[in-house]
Amino acid sequence: MAGLRLGPLLRHVDWETGTGATVWVEADRPCEAEVRCADGAGGTARTWQIAGHHYALIPVTGLRPGGETAYRVLLDGEQVWPLPGSSFPDSTIRTPAPAPAPGADGANPAPVRVAFGSCRWAAPPSDASHDPVGPDALDTLAQALARAPQAPRPDVLVLLGDQVYADETSAETRRWLAERRDLSEPPGEQVADYEEYTRLYYESWLDPEVRWLLSTVPSCMIFDDHDVIDDWNTSEAWQRRMRATPWWRERILSGLMSYWVHQHLGNLSPAELAADPLYAEVRAAEDGTGALREFAARADADPGYTRWSYRRDFGRTRLLMVDTRAARVLEEGRRAMLTDKELAWVREQAMEGTGGFPGPEAPETSSGGYDHLLLGTSLPWLLPHFVHDVEAWNASVCGGRRGGRWARIAEDLRQRGDLEHWAAFPESFDALTDTIAAVGGAPGAPATISVLSGDVHHAYVATPDWSRWPSPPPRSQVRQLTCSPVHNSIYASIRLGFRFGWSAAGRALGRAFRRHGRVPHPRLSWHKTGGPWFGNQLMTLTLRGRTAHLRLDQAQSDPAGGGARLVAALETDWAGQSTP
Repeated sequence: MAGLRLGPLLRHVDWETGTGATVWVEADRPCEAEVRCADGAGGTARTWQIAGHHYALIPVTGLRPGGETAYRVLLDGEQVWPLPGSSFPDSTIRTPAPAPAPGADGANPAPVRVAFGSCRWAAPPSDASHDPVGPDALDTLAQALARAPQAPRPDVLVLLGDQVYADETSAETRRWLAERRDLSEPPGEQVADYEEYTRLYYESWLDPEVRWLLSTVPSCMIFDDHDVIDDWNTSEAWQRRMRATPWWRERILSGLMSYWVHQHLGNLSPAELAADPLYAEVRAAEDGTGALREFAARADADPGYTRWSYRRDFGRTRLLMVDTRAARVLEEGRRAMLTDKELAWVREQAMEGTGGFPGPEAPETSSGGYDHLLLGTSLPWLLPHFVHDVEAWNASVCGGRRGGRWARIAEDLRQRGDLEHWAAFPESFDALTDTIAAVGGAPGAPATISVLSGDVHHAYVATPDWSRWPSPPPRSQVRQLTCSPVHNSIYASIRLGFRFGWSAAGRALGRAFRRHGRVPHPRLSWHKTGGPWFGNQLMTLTLRGRTAHLRLDQAQSDPAGGGARLVAALETDWAGQSTP
């Protein structure tokens, strides 16, 4: 009898028709995987094999728009989910109701709730006496939803990177690794191959609360550096050094392969999956490992070989998830966060439906194709001012503006200090800013443009000031929304550093760095309008019509001894009106 090794994960829910979804599972042997819904909807898929593991992404059809239906998972006809004796409610699939036509009488579109965050160490087992970094925000969200299954819940959970930590393994995983190989040999206590990556996903996604949460709330994901290694693709010098190590090739190929299997495939719609030649090849093969490994090797060698970025539309809300790791151009003198092709794709997807054109021939009016644009980028676009200025200085000096000696010093600082956000790619920073301005200034501009980010282990809201930007200011309300970590440590030095980064003293010191690096005065300015907040946390955007509401929840231990709870640290709308 086949068993369920990992999952189920509810991934893509069809917002166009409200009748379909996809569910991801891993079984312990080849089998027929089935999702069977209470209302007769469902679907089946045969498992496919990667490195001795057996996976299926099951298309579910026949769902009722605007409905909610419980589902079961069966392998070779035997039920494996829900688990026997589970204390959690049934896993369900909620589908959106048909949207009213824009301007229709009495039209009151349902809200779209988008919860997001990043950076999650796997929570310790439930029988552990103490969690050294505090309650896990995803665990806490799951507990709250399980207690009140009819309460509003996110329509999608957007995970902005560091879903697993390949370079910072837990004590339990280190013990497991030590049973496989000699940890005195590189990469030591970090993961080395595909099998060890699967261990990370088991540790993270078999957490009972998170397992149930991911089975009942659709999810979108993108990698960041720790999914592979800290500061992945920082610079050309970093990449050259890593490629010279004997263990790196297996690590990077395994990281990309495991990401494709566990995260990337579920981001895609059934139509996109049907058009994906690699997915077809893997499913048709007796063992798809070779094909996937060849794909990963090409993707690592050429940042333009494949696209990890993707688009999801939730009614009149558009999410563009942007790959800020594998799409980088690292050659000094040509450095870019995104290849030209990738940047053009982002701009094209963002502009579609806005009536905007690159030239002066744009029409004066347009009804617009969507109301809200979410740009998911694991690395923040707008950083604390001091951090931004130091990264811009570093990019200039590494490029030779102060001579070869300073370039060598700056490269060492770049790698030691994680100086590799959007600010460290100045031309890409300006290109992203120009894209946001163009979308926000188009005839059918969305009401809001939100840049969703994580990575920096604190949360904040920043608002751009367009007064010095050369093009007309956008009509859209634009915000940088940064939220991390979901579950990770917050060192005192991080707290102090980021508080200083937003301060007047930090701005003054940043200007000194800019002068030394001969960095032009930035054409865009911004100010912090919320935060910084530190702790394990999630943000939720609630988008209804042309309005947006933001809530930041922090996971806190219940002083009454009842476990953990989510406590609102911020509630605000785009007009800036806050509630206590």
